[in-house]
Parts: sequence; C-alpha cells; structure tokens
Amino acid sequence: MKDALIISLLSVLPRKGFSWTQGAFARKKFSRSLLSWYVSHYRVNLEEMEGTLEDYPSLAEFFVRPLKEGARPVDQGQDSLVSPCDGKAVAFGPVVDGLMELWDSKTVPVSDLLGGDEGYDDGDFVVIYLAPPDYHRVHSPVEGSVTGFSYLPGHLWPVFPAAVRAVKNLFSKNERLSIWLESEGAGSVRMVMVGAYGVGRIETVFSSLLSNAGQLGAKEKLQEAYILKKGDEVGRFHMGSTVILFFKKGRVKLNLEPNQVLRMGESIGSIRKSS
Repeated sequence: MKDALIISLLSVLPRKGFSWTQGAFARKKFSRSLLSWYVSHYRVNLEEMEGTLEDYPSLAEFFVRPLKEGARPVDQGQDSLVSPCDGKAVAFGPVVDGLMELWDSKTVPVSDLLGGDEGYDDGDFVVIYLAPPDYHRVHSPVEGSVTGFSYLPGHLWPVFPAAVRAVKNLFSKNERLSIWLESEGAGSVRMVMVGAYGVGRIETVFSSLLSNAGQLGAKEKLQEAYILKKGDEVGRFHMGSTVILFFKKGRVKLNLEPNQVLRMGESIGSIRKSS
C-alpha cells in the first residue's frame, strides 16, 4: 500500500524538481542533522566505512562514503565475473528477442534502454538494485577499460521493484548513463547506471559529466581509454539506484539466485573461454 501511494503521488508531482531539491538539500551542511536518523533507520553498517560520522560534512558526502581497505574483497579468479556494487540481484538471465524479462513476465526492450546501442539483443543481463543502506560506489565487474559512454536524460521514477512493476518500461524512461567497457575475456560490456527519484547526481571517474545537472544527452568516445583492474571504481550514485549489466551472447555464464544479496567484488558468474 505504501509503495502504491508513493507511485500515485509521483505520477502527478514534478519528480525532477522534487528530486533536484532533495539532492541540493543533501549537499548542504545542515543535512548532517539527519545522519544519525539515517544510520538508525536504515541500519547502516558503520564498522566498514572510513572514519566516523563526524568526518562527513553532509548527508550527500556520507552517502558516497568510502570503505576501509579490504572491506570488499574482489574475487581474483582469472575468469570470474564480479558484482560491480552492493545490492540485490532482482533480475538476471538471457535477453530473448531483444527483451530482458524482469518479474511478473514484465519485459524491457534492451535497445531502448541502451539508447539504440545494438549487439545485446541475444546476450545476458543482470539487474542489481541498491537500497539506501548499501555502499553506493560502482566498480568494474571485469578487467578492461572504459572506451566511452552514452548519457540519456529522462524521468526520475523510483526504481524499487514495486515501481518497476507499475511504470511500463521504467528503466528505459529514467535518466541513465551507459558505460562502454571493453574486456579481453568478456568482450564488449555495457554497464548502465540508472538514475532514480532522489538521485541528486551520478558521477564517474573517467568524465566530468554529472547527471541531473541540466546537461543534454551525449554519446562520447574517450580520446584515451580509461584502464581498469577488476574491482576498480567507475562511478558513484549520490542516492540509491540500480545498475544493469549487459553482455553479448556466449561471453559469460551467470551464477546467481533470485534476489541474491550481493557485495561488490563477489563472484556473480564466470567469463566463458572464447573458442
């Protein structure tokens, strides 16, 4: 009932404006007054983060808090594919006839979600939902490099499962950043950071682009590829959202359970040996 009410309200309210205001508030120093409530309400694990609450000048800074070294061991198996973030594997499997199936037989056109990027209509996908208490930095699931990105402005619907059920093609309507990863083992990978209501910003380590900051859509090939080790940081959410991975046909074998809770760096499958 609560989720349905939220969706009903946001269907008539100016989501972009409210989301921008929420993000602006979180960046102000007086948002620190909410830190203790936030930690208690969402049961945030403070033992794994760097520093103490006093070290974070705002709610936004706390949200993208770094973790202590070793808090997220990265599986170093040569052919392992790792989770790019903390979260829950809410959907995964093969893309069939250009559609990825979520839950309740709901499907999303992959090409629409990727802004027309082709080559993933018969591959595999993973959808990872990040909840408020999760670590919100996003890392590379493979060893390789970032060669470019597509920034696709859009709506800012919430992305929790009830919202995705209620709003048709929500992932391809919301603001999102599709990151182009190239890996010797896994081939061309697309990692999509999906914006959501309350996500004040999405930022990356390889570009100055900030989402939800009035910029127009962009498709950009980097002049020099940004080299990544498996588990290196790629970007971060300044509030919770979703990461979707896309792989081309036959490049990976996923090993996940429905709604499996993930931690960044854990194995989610393996890279198939190319013939």
